[in-house]
Amino acid sequence: MLRALAARLKQGQRTLSYPKGTPTLPDRFRGRPETDFSRCDAGCAARLKDCPTGAVVETDGHRRLDLGRCLFCADCAAACPHGAVRFTAEHKLAAWSREDLVLPGTEPKIRPDDPKFRKIARSLQIRVVSAGGCNACEADINVLSTIVFDLSRFGISVVASPRHADALIVAGPVPRNMRLALEKTYRALPAPRIVIAVGACAISGGPYAGHEEVCGGAAAVVPVDLYIPGCPPHPLTILDGLLKLTGRL
Repeated sequence: MLRALAARLKQGQRTLSYPKGTPTLPDRFRGRPETDFSRCDAGCAARLKDCPTGAVVETDGHRRLDLGRCLFCADCAAACPHGAVRFTAEHKLAAWSREDLVLPGTEPKIRPDDPKFRKIARSLQIRVVSAGGCNACEADINVLSTIVFDLSRFGISVVASPRHADALIVAGPVPRNMRLALEKTYRALPAPRIVIAVGACAISGGPYAGHEEVCGGAAAVVPVDLYIPGCPPHPLTILDGLLKLTGRL
């Protein structure tokens, strides 16, 4: 017993102070990208089209980066020697609408004034649906329950049954053989029925987008309220999104 107490004193405080404090992220962390495609020449513009998920898109004659498709592999940053794309250390990536994930874009929308969000301000119970992904997003969601992040201190917890949940987290591209299961899980949620798409697969289908056996993300099956991009998103990115959802940020 004394040894356990001594070890605990030696370890000190292990839980992050976030959101009160600024989190320390690894040097190799890739967060929100900054884009300036006006720097591109003809050569790198052609190479940018080789993005594995087609995240670099052309709309209205302008080139943009779709975070909903982006795998954060940084191939686009390497393809342009003029620095058209640069990945920063900004971990705050969650967006209320799909359009807010396309950069450069308009000013991100604030939390919608919807009564269902006011109901979860103090307590949020989440059911995670693994819909055909690689399990990386699910692993980073699980990390939030460890002592470092301690998700429960915010009144947020993961539950085993959708009947006990306020919200669904969907991870994976939603294969066709998971469509009915996701629909049933959504219908089993009591009001207010909130859906969070976590990761590129759940937002757009990721590397599986366009395949005949996948639905192309959660929004093709159920209405999505919050999008958290990444492949997978960092646990702090997911935590930031959940705190935005509950109105704590």
